[in-house]
Amino acid sequence: MADQKPKPAIVLLSGGLDSMVVAGMAREQGYAIHALTIDYNQRHRIELEAAKRIAVHLGAAEHIILPLDLTKFGGSALTADIDVPKSGVSNDIPVTYVPARNTIFLSLCLGLAEARGSRDLFIGVNALDYSGYPDCRPDFIRSFEATANLATKAGVEGDGFAVHTPLLEMSKADIARQAALLNLDAGMSWSCYDPLESEGQGFLACGKCDSCRLRKKGFAEAGLVDPTRYADAS
Repeated sequence: MADQKPKPAIVLLSGGLDSMVVAGMAREQGYAIHALTIDYNQRHRIELEAAKRIAVHLGAAEHIILPLDLTKFGGSALTADIDVPKSGVSNDIPVTYVPARNTIFLSLCLGLAEARGSRDLFIGVNALDYSGYPDCRPDFIRSFEATANLATKAGVEGDGFAVHTPLLEMSKADIARQAALLNLDAGMSWSCYDPLESEGQGFLACGKCDSCRLRKKGFAEAGLVDPTRYADAS
């Protein structure tokens, strides 16, 4: 019997640590990775370059970088002229929240999945060590999955979709350990919301935004070296 082709999975690949680990886990489970990166005209291009490196490293069957200019909407420190907060992670939804971002991005993943004959979507949302974004919660994922199966030809014909969130209940330390277990180079990923350009050193992670703080905390708690170059490593 001829070997069966691996099942295709659509992986939302931002270029961050979480999306890299999710993509690695999908590959480990035997899926053929179809990576989707959204170029939403965010504050910097560094994470897009990181996504390209990760897709190549993981042997993605396809990597689409889709332009979608969310600066036309604004409403976030990542898409408008609003300062990225550096005072520490709080329980409030921060200004780095991009309005309805995961809903928009998952909808695009869903369209690609139906076009490619995939029924599996992977996203690196996390409900433990995160910045309080409402579209990272389990209730949202369940709701979107239900919508996906109501709103598509495949879904109404009984060939439904599954949204995989393997990091949902993992701490950032767990995610850092998972990267190591998968032999993924965490240095390929990029987390900082507000990188700083340093003469002779290229871009450095700021070290103070929510994303940098959570990343540093996770690697420290995991007892692993964070390969990120920080402007402020304190």
